[in-house]
Amino acid sequence: MELNKKNIEELFEQTTLNESNEKLLQNDSLLNVQIFGNEVILDFEISNPTLQYKKKIEGLSTQLLQKKFGEELKVKTNFSIKKVEKEVKIQGNPIPGVKNIIAVSSGKGGVGKSTISANLSVALAKLDYKVGLIDADIYGPSMPIMFDLVGESPKAIDVEGKKKMQPLENYDVKMVSMGFFTELNQAIVWRGPMASKALNQLIWDSHWGELDYLIIDLPPGTGDIHLSLVQAIPLTGAIVVSTPQDIALADARKGVNMFKMDSIDVPVVGIVENMSYFIPEDLPNKKYFIFGKNGAKNLAEQLEINLLAQIPIVQSVREASDAGRPAALQNDTPISNSFINFAKEVVKAVEARNENLPSTEAVKITNMKGCS
Repeated sequence: MELNKKNIEELFEQTTLNESNEKLLQNDSLLNVQIFGNEVILDFEISNPTLQYKKKIEGLSTQLLQKKFGEELKVKTNFSIKKVEKEVKIQGNPIPGVKNIIAVSSGKGGVGKSTISANLSVALAKLDYKVGLIDADIYGPSMPIMFDLVGESPKAIDVEGKKKMQPLENYDVKMVSMGFFTELNQAIVWRGPMASKALNQLIWDSHWGELDYLIIDLPPGTGDIHLSLVQAIPLTGAIVVSTPQDIALADARKGVNMFKMDSIDVPVVGIVENMSYFIPEDLPNKKYFIFGKNGAKNLAEQLEINLLAQIPIVQSVREASDAGRPAALQNDTPISNSFINFAKEVVKAVEARNENLPSTEAVKITNMKGCS
C-alpha cells in the first residue's frame, strides 16, 4: 500500500478495535493528515480529553501505520477537543457561591475514602483555595474526629432573613457533619428517606459563603444517599477511591459505572489508589505491594479516566487522623507532598472537565434498575 493521505484516511475508516466491532475512531475524527518524507502527522478531534485516551489513540495509530507502511515510519499526533453541543438545563439549583462540587465515593468500605476526602480538603486549602466539606456518610460520620471537632456543634445565623447553619471551620476548611448532632457512640438507625432528608439539610441549610471547592464525602456503595445527591445538586464531578486489590477494584468499577449511567451522567474526574504500597522506616528504598500492584492504575486505563494519585500506607496518616490533624498538614514530608500533588491533579482534572464539558445537570431519577 502506498503511503499517501487517501490511503491513511481509508485505513482509519476501515479499522475496528480487536475486542469489538467499534471503529477505531468511533466518536472522534481524523481532521488532517500531513506527510513529510518518513514522518506522518495526524490531527485528531476527540471527545474524551483524558491523557489516557490520548495515549491510547497515539499508540494505536502508530501501531496501525507502522504495520502497514513499515516500522521505520515516524508518527506524530495532535489533538483538539470536540466541543459538546448541548443545551444545559439545570433541573436542580446550584449552591450559591460554590464553584465546584466534587463527590468522593467508593464501591466498598474500608478503602480510606474519608481519609482521602479529609486530606484532599486540607491540601486544597493549603493551595489557597476556599474549601468546604460535607460529611455525607450519615451512618458513620468520622470527620469530627479527623478535624478535632468532636463535641462541637454549628451555630444558627441569620442570612437575609433566613435561619442558616454556620459550618464549623478548622485548618481553613468549612465543614458540616451528622456527627455534630449525635453522640460519639450513638448508632444512627434510619431508613433511606430519613438519611436523604438529613443530607439535604446539611447541603441547603448551611451557609457556605464563597467556595472554590465543596468536597462531599459519600458513604460507601451505590444507594439512597448517592441518588439523593445527584437529584439535589448538579455535581461538577466524582472521584472514586479504591485499593489495588481485586475485590475493591470490582466495587470501584461499579461505582464508576453508577456515575456514568445515562440517568445520572456525572463526569468521573479520576480514581485514587489508596494503600498503594508500604515503605518500612528501616528500608526507605523498599516498597511492599501488600494489596497488589497498580490495580487502580490499570482500572483507570481500562475505563479511560485519570489516575489522580497512588497514596502509600503510612502509619502517620492513621495517627494524624486519630489525632484530629490530617497528614496533609505536615510540612514537606513524603506523605504530605503526596496529598498536595493529589490535590493539584484534582484541580487540573476539574479545570479540564469545566473547559471541555457542559455543566452537570441535577437529575430526576425515575428508574434506577441495575444501579445497586
